Amino acid sequence: MKVLAVTSEVFPLVKTGGLADVCGALPAALAAEGVSVITLMPGYPPVLTELRDTVVILEIADLFGGPARALRGQAGALDIVAIDAPHLYARAGDPYVGPDGVDWPDNAVRFAGLGRVAAMLAKGALAVDAVHLHDWQAGLAAAYLCQRDEPGPGIVATVHNLAFQGLFGAHMLEALGLTAEQFSPAGLEYHGAISFLKASLIYADRITTVSPTYADEIRTAEGGMGLDGVLRQRGHNVSGILNGIDTDIWDPEIDPAIPVRFGRGKPVRRAANKAALQRHFGLAENGTALLCGVVSRMSWQKGLDLLLEVLPVLRAENMQLALLGSGEPALQAAFSAAAARDPDYVGCLFGYDETVAHLIQAGSDALLVPSRFEPCGLTQLCALRYGSIPLVARVGGLADTVIDANAASLTQGVATGVQFAPVTRPALEQALRRLGMLWRNVPAWRRTQRNGMAMDVSWRGPAAAYARLFRALRA
Repeated sequence: MKVLAVTSEVFPLVKTGGLADVCGALPAALAAEGVSVITLMPGYPPVLTELRDTVVILEIADLFGGPARALRGQAGALDIVAIDAPHLYARAGDPYVGPDGVDWPDNAVRFAGLGRVAAMLAKGALAVDAVHLHDWQAGLAAAYLCQRDEPGPGIVATVHNLAFQGLFGAHMLEALGLTAEQFSPAGLEYHGAISFLKASLIYADRITTVSPTYADEIRTAEGGMGLDGVLRQRGHNVSGILNGIDTDIWDPEIDPAIPVRFGRGKPVRRAANKAALQRHFGLAENGTALLCGVVSRMSWQKGLDLLLEVLPVLRAENMQLALLGSGEPALQAAFSAAAARDPDYVGCLFGYDETVAHLIQAGSDALLVPSRFEPCGLTQLCALRYGSIPLVARVGGLADTVIDANAASLTQGVATGVQFAPVTRPALEQALRRLGMLWRNVPAWRRTQRNGMAMDVSWRGPAAAYARLFRALRA
């Protein structure tokens, strides 16, 4: 069975977040299920540089303002088709945002181009059984595929984060090759704008999101971001399939990015990584302090403003903080000031560094994820595998992947972390105090740590679920 995955980023070629990790790891897991994945993505400069053994499979005289080619080649084990369209994608830096920190003004045509080429290839040169659309950037592919009367491949749309919807002015309808019939409340129109994401929700055969709890949340007025009615209308065609992580890349027994490797049988060896992490962030080398890690975008969604408010509780509980992330300037400035005031206990690195992310997972005692909403989350899955106990908000995929260390789960020996709800300052403060109590109960801490490290956080189960979905569509 052959599937065309359509995405705006793939690890290790281009990454701004978890979408790239998913699209980079899922193809290999699906191959084990007998599903062959070809990944279509924009031909950003790093992609064209890394692609090997390329052949031209499609030439387009005019793709929204200039000529384009579809180049098929290999990037490691990935089967990639890159859209070589310099007028759309030959730009350095972030794939979505210009050097001024503002979205590229032509993002509508840039990602309409991605959808247009997907539709052309799916029914043409590649003739796939199914098309798998990832987030709003791929959304118009569903609209273009449904403009044709002839039968085509099944369409699966996966929502990684409903908050990002790809909204553009209605004046672009004709320029994007969309029809007046499609621009309606029953189509891709959203409050007078064109919604790329809504296009995928309306025209896809099946809609998935990245955890079962998030699939429930987005069908409510509170979590639906204005699209809950559409999602409720789709009924049983909406489901949640939990993400996994690439357990070859995220494996503490063989990880080349960490000073000392370890496994479930020897978690005590993590102490050397903890000391290395403290040194890297300029923290006091204190083995008795509970070292908390954060690897996150810095935004309201991620709840990092709440984490700022509870820093006094961390200090009172003898907890240190090592934070890696970037995002809202005000949050970065506030954390930078906190680190300057108390450098032994708070350390920050702004930006993203894959090696440092691995060190945080391997050296932190606990990983904090206080998100207000979280479709799935990957960082807590990495934490479980690396023996860093996750403290998470009880939302979305965080609720689905972490078993709270309450009295019952501790008695039964099944706890893997700490959950809290609602996502408020008092609830987070109490969760940190519970984390401190667990830290001081060494046998319970070690058992919780071993439980997490024993969990299967790989793509095996999720890939099997996707394979069943694709085969059901083909049937």
